Amino acid sequence: MTTTTYPTDLDQLNETVGFVRAQDTATLLPLLLPGLDALELRALMDRCRFSHAALLVFPSSTEALRALLADSGLPPDATARPSVVVRDRLAARHGCDPAELDVRILRPRVSGSDRTVEVFALLVPPGSDLTDLAEHERSRDHEAHLALEVEQSDPLVLRGLCALLTRHGAAADGGGYNPHEDGTVLYFTAPADSKTGYRRLELYVPGEHPDVLAAHLARYRAGRPAESLLRLLTGAWTTQALAVSAELGLPDALDTDTALGAPKLARAVGADPDTLVSLLRYLAMLDVVSADGDGYRLTETGALLRTDVPASMRPLALLYGGPFYRSFAALGHTVRTGETAFDHLHGENHFDHFARDPELAALFDESMAASSRMFDPLPTHPVVTAAARASAPATVVDVAGGNGELLGRLLAAHPGLKGVLLERPHAVEAARRALDAAGHGDRCGYVAGDFADVPAGGDVYLLSRILHDWDDDRCREILRHCARAMAAHADLLVVERILPADDSPSLATAWDLHMRCNVGGRERRADHYARLFADAGLTLVDTSPLPLDATVLHVRKAGAPLPSQAARPSGA
Repeated sequence: MTTTTYPTDLDQLNETVGFVRAQDTATLLPLLLPGLDALELRALMDRCRFSHAALLVFPSSTEALRALLADSGLPPDATARPSVVVRDRLAARHGCDPAELDVRILRPRVSGSDRTVEVFALLVPPGSDLTDLAEHERSRDHEAHLALEVEQSDPLVLRGLCALLTRHGAAADGGGYNPHEDGTVLYFTAPADSKTGYRRLELYVPGEHPDVLAAHLARYRAGRPAESLLRLLTGAWTTQALAVSAELGLPDALDTDTALGAPKLARAVGADPDTLVSLLRYLAMLDVVSADGDGYRLTETGALLRTDVPASMRPLALLYGGPFYRSFAALGHTVRTGETAFDHLHGENHFDHFARDPELAALFDESMAASSRMFDPLPTHPVVTAAARASAPATVVDVAGGNGELLGRLLAAHPGLKGVLLERPHAVEAARRALDAAGHGDRCGYVAGDFADVPAGGDVYLLSRILHDWDDDRCREILRHCARAMAAHADLLVVERILPADDSPSLATAWDLHMRCNVGGRERRADHYARLFADAGLTLVDTSPLPLDATVLHVRKAGAPLPSQAARPSGA
């Protein structure tokens, strides 16, 4: 039997400290990327610096970790924090429970330099079941890497750096955003001809850069097609895990600061303890909860599923994981026939189906209200702002405005505005109660009816995510009702997700499939909407973006004078 001897943690740490002390950005980059020319080297040196080298060690205790740092000449009092990323990577590699892995992260500074050693420490007490895991990791050194810190948090610069690294043989190897440090990490495998001895490279940039990160992860997954396809195939599991956690009240039972153990949590939400742990592991992988030795905490993402937060997305989780989840299972029927799967399953459209069930009707209205909160810039849209500055009180008419969430936000932002809400009778009563409670009742009127009842007298009319519910003929009918009610000076603001003309990735593409399957509507391109407006005697003046790939389409009556430049949307 052959026995393999691995370097001790102290040997590895001393070697890493020596490397960090000996190298700087100018000497490291030619070793890391041997093919760099002088201009490329200068471009990298101007935009990033060598910040640290990292390794994973396996001390038996916190005291042993301090002694290890001291023996290698590093400050033994460096602050240790839980390392979620490395803990989860280890758990995934070895098929174990993340909660069983006590992984710490420290960044002690190397004397005589401005660089650090990033020490990941998995505590492995004597006789621990983790001994084999530690031997495996020591032999393969998976977590060892070098890090370059980008000094300009400009997405254009970051894309250029990624392209330069890729051109010289570095390959995307995962990454993520750390909300605790407000930093984005992009991992690469080092080029095959790299002379540093390190197989992985980290590019760290302050701030959140979702577009750059998404493109980087797409390149990473493109090199792993089977894994990418498997992640896509199991997407339904994610929907259900989030919906079930919301249904159980798990986010409300958890805290963002204080950890709660699984047994106590199971009692609080009425769940089987073992199965709940399985769900929590999955939610931790999704960054909805975080786990450590003390139990589970709610993350910033998971907190959006609480019932007591202003922007709660809990109703959306219950809607997408409930009624719409079931009808989406009949997507094949929609694709084969063009018919709406929801109607096929229930014998009626979702509006009528929900209206007959008070709980479903309330859930739908709450979901639409939650979505309204995501479009924060709309209350300060230039057309609304210009109307609020009018000498006489201006009136905003919210057509099919649900429970009044959006109208209430507009009235709160502009005390000089008046509002009118047009909705079904049950929704009008819910909106009246909500707007009265918010202190807007004396500035708001209500019309119980349908689209044929759009009232005259408004200065600004709103159609927020209404047209995508319907086919073209019904959209023309709705728009004609609006045009008939609008005076020559009035503006119509249509909020929708617009399909990109070049078919680039967009939330609108996903929502188009959802609308066809579950609602009977569809998303459209801007020129498609322009034709619908023209058919109704209206003209598209301009568009301006909103969050989550939404757009405001600014519309006026055909032949009406264009608004002044001050009242036009930004970007006009």
